[in-house]
Amino acid sequence: MQAKDKCLAALVILCWGLNFVVIKWGLEGIPPLLLGALRFIGVVFPAILLVPRPAMPWRWLLAYGGAISLGQFAFLFSAMKFGMPAGMASLVLQSQVLFTLLFAMIWLGERWQTHHWVALPLAGCGLYLIAANGQGNLTLIGFALTLCASACWGLGNVINRQIGLRYQTSLPSLIAWGGLVPILPFLALSWLFEGPERITESLLHFSWQGLLCVLYLSLIATWLGYGLWGRLLMRYPVAQVAPLSLLVPCVGMVTAAFLLDEHPNALQWLGSALVLLGFVVHVLGGRMTLFKPQTQR
Repeated sequence: MQAKDKCLAALVILCWGLNFVVIKWGLEGIPPLLLGALRFIGVVFPAILLVPRPAMPWRWLLAYGGAISLGQFAFLFSAMKFGMPAGMASLVLQSQVLFTLLFAMIWLGERWQTHHWVALPLAGCGLYLIAANGQGNLTLIGFALTLCASACWGLGNVINRQIGLRYQTSLPSLIAWGGLVPILPFLALSWLFEGPERITESLLHFSWQGLLCVLYLSLIATWLGYGLWGRLLMRYPVAQVAPLSLLVPCVGMVTAAFLLDEHPNALQWLGSALVLLGFVVHVLGGRMTLFKPQTQR
């Protein structure tokens, strides 16, 4: 990878890692479901006026936007509002790789390889240690909602794979039009669960901090992050680029410690290490040969 592209990869990792701290800041003045609506309004407009709709049936676009955009971020924002620390959220959300494996096995008939059976127990044990040893710095409801967000991301990955196999589409068009799907559902859910009074109060007292957080989530984390990531995937093999995402929770936990004063306990750090180890085995395990007997000639 060229030096310039290494810098771009580092920028993406920094943007996505800091994303969780920004969400926490945004939730200080904006309820989670309303924040989700504002994020995707920023993603969609004015991009949707400039980018053509993906050449695919609406049912696939609705499925993609419903899982990746609505489901993932409705659960994630709610989880962080109800006691999920930003640093831990950045790590636990990466369990989407496990849900992707599960959904791919169920709906795509993909078979698990040996290293997958190693990765799953490692990550599972790590997640258990994180959840069981919160001791006031993590709520079970926040942890459970983050797992739901991970499941939606994993489901969205499988839907995205199906779209890629069936249709030719560009990343900008998928981001823009997929981001259109959750706006009205987010607003309806916010009206139902957060109430019109809270929505009105949040919008009337909209702060510069809230505005900057929405702009960061929509422009930096979404358009800049995914745009640069897509460029890297176009220029280099997936096996070279994908493992870099393992650095996102590292950045997320470090920035949360410095900017939000979040400090996991020893058992949670151990659980985090096990989760990351499981993800490493998942991503790199297919290229590892533990035993390769030599053929006698």
